[in-house]
Amino acid sequence: KMASTYQSFNLRTTPEKFYIEACDDGSEDVLAIDRVSTEMTLTAKRDVPASADSRPICGLMGTIRLVAGMYVVVITKKKKVGDLLGHAVWKALDFDIISYKKTILHLTDNQMQDNKTFLSMINNVLHTDGFYFATDYDLTHTLQRLANTSPEFQEMSLLERADQRFVWNGHLLREFIAQPEVRQNQSPPYYSMSSSCINGKVFEWSIISRRSCFRAGVRYYVRGIDSEGHPANYVETEQIVQFNSAKASFVQTRGSIPFYWSQRPNLKYKPKPQINKTVNHLDGFQRHFDSQIILYGRQVILNLINQKGSEKPLELAFDKMVTNLGNGMIKYIAFDFHKECSRMRWHRLQILLDMVAEMQDEFGYFLVDADGKVLLNQEGVFRSNCMDCLDRTNVIQSMLAQRSLQSQLRRMGVLHTGQQIEEQSDFVKMYKNAWADNADACAKQYAGTGALKTDFTRTGKRTQWGLLMDGWNSMIRYYKNNFSDGFRQDSIDLFLGNYAVDEAVWTTPLHDPKDWKFLTLPIVMVVAFSMCIICLLMAGDTWTETLAYVLFWGSASVVTGGLILFNGLDFVDAPRLVQKEKLD
Repeated sequence: KMASTYQSFNLRTTPEKFYIEACDDGSEDVLAIDRVSTEMTLTAKRDVPASADSRPICGLMGTIRLVAGMYVVVITKKKKVGDLLGHAVWKALDFDIISYKKTILHLTDNQMQDNKTFLSMINNVLHTDGFYFATDYDLTHTLQRLANTSPEFQEMSLLERADQRFVWNGHLLREFIAQPEVRQNQSPPYYSMSSSCINGKVFEWSIISRRSCFRAGVRYYVRGIDSEGHPANYVETEQIVQFNSAKASFVQTRGSIPFYWSQRPNLKYKPKPQINKTVNHLDGFQRHFDSQIILYGRQVILNLINQKGSEKPLELAFDKMVTNLGNGMIKYIAFDFHKECSRMRWHRLQILLDMVAEMQDEFGYFLVDADGKVLLNQEGVFRSNCMDCLDRTNVIQSMLAQRSLQSQLRRMGVLHTGQQIEEQSDFVKMYKNAWADNADACAKQYAGTGALKTDFTRTGKRTQWGLLMDGWNSMIRYYKNNFSDGFRQDSIDLFLGNYAVDEAVWTTPLHDPKDWKFLTLPIVMVVAFSMCIICLLMAGDTWTETLAYVLFWGSASVVTGGLILFNGLDFVDAPRLVQKEKLD
């Protein structure tokens, strides 16, 4: 199959057709795409006109329909990030979106503007760091899933056998399902691979985080689950160790609290989470855990949210639902991370690790010897969550993974019995940095900035500088979540096919007129605040006159500020493409 062997391609272009040809020795296959009928056919190199323009490309992401018609998305630059079990893993760095149509003069000015917006949305997703692919290995599956497959599975092309949860360009490849020859499935968001030496023994270890494209989106617009039981910000993280051809893997998952709740941005620093009162939560909740148990076995839920304040109702509801479900395969553990670790007492995380140690030993990990014989299977996972499933979650996951790694390295003979991984200071430093980079990659895609609390993940200590950086990142998150996340949510919905552009429909939901409040109130507030400052600087004849002016303009700016906050939902950048109810 072409998908499993070809490494580089040429894109040949004529006014009528695109030709994508493999550059590898002895390859004759060419995929021809008709620019008018959009039909795809397989042909041979001899059928490509000599006059066709030629440019090298690294792969094909797929095709997408926008206002101006069809576009083909190609990878123009890639970087090798490492080898996984002898297979090269690549990161796609640059892309090109090429129109089938040679001109867009047939469009109205409004349509041209919409087309430009849609193109910038696709570019926004493509350039959010983290599209990885391998041409001869299936990155979407864990080692354990790949070891338990049928011969028919091995015969399938990479796209057909991929875990669809983690194929982010699945929608772009829908036209290619019948043409398995030229394509690469892309699996974000994070991959890291390092070679290390302990006791003179060299071993390799990797972290792969696979972010689900079901119920994908940005922090405040996508929370909870959908009716299929897919949670927001769901990530499967696998840590792989290889030593002398023996391989071990430890898998964990994270995902939003799996019932129907929302937390729409409204200009407040921390919007209050709302639990949907009108739906049956247990349906989706059960669907979620049924599928998780089939995929991973027993579930230990680590709920790290606050057990007071606005997060408390979510913790109580989660606990109650697990009890109501009464499934012996699910265990629920609530650990108030912020309370336990308040005032820099981060050593208290050991309480949670000790609490789950026995379960972790029971679950074990996946282990296969040098001859490919499976010695151990992992029989359950820790499903961690906080509110965003980013900062607190990542700290806990890295600690559980380190405990598993210690056990694996002892079993493989890298560490001596009783030898602690913490004693290997060089290795621990590199290991912690890789986990902090994993946290940053997941956070950038969901919250718009790097993760918080990574100073602890990197160094094992909470630092004043780390607190300062968290403050800075929180400020950027506040701005992005309120004023640019609607566009990011729309970009993801367009890229994944949750919203499809229809050429026949002349209008798009992009034109959403703002009402009078949107312009008037901020202008009044700025004018009132400025007048208040001017009155302070240019004092009147008497102090009572100055005070009267300052009080008048001061109260005017406070009242308009209050009105803006009260109508916060009208001022934030909300998504426009997918109906609101779908996001609630």
